[in-house]
Amino acid sequence: MILARIVGTVVATRKDPRLVSNKLLVARPMDPHGKSEGNYLVAVDTVDAGVGETVLIVSGSSARMAFGMKDCPVDAAIVGIVDAVEVGAGD
Repeated sequence: MILARIVGTVVATRKDPRLVSNKLLVARPMDPHGKSEGNYLVAVDTVDAGVGETVLIVSGSSARMAFGMKDCPVDAAIVGIVDAVEVGAGD
């Protein structure tokens, strides 16, 4: 799973028919302390997330197992909205 922050949206008027009516969001991976890391990615939203929210993203074959994504051409899916992240004192 990838911890990320939603930073934008993607509008694609022409796309695979299996993606019609799915919201696409731009996410930036982050570490548990909230520091951005890695490259941006586009993910299909399955939980009605919004810009500024911290989310959990699955990628690869796991993304196609997310609700409503069976047999869809997706490589990343948002599967959770994070309420809080707690990191132990040793980290």
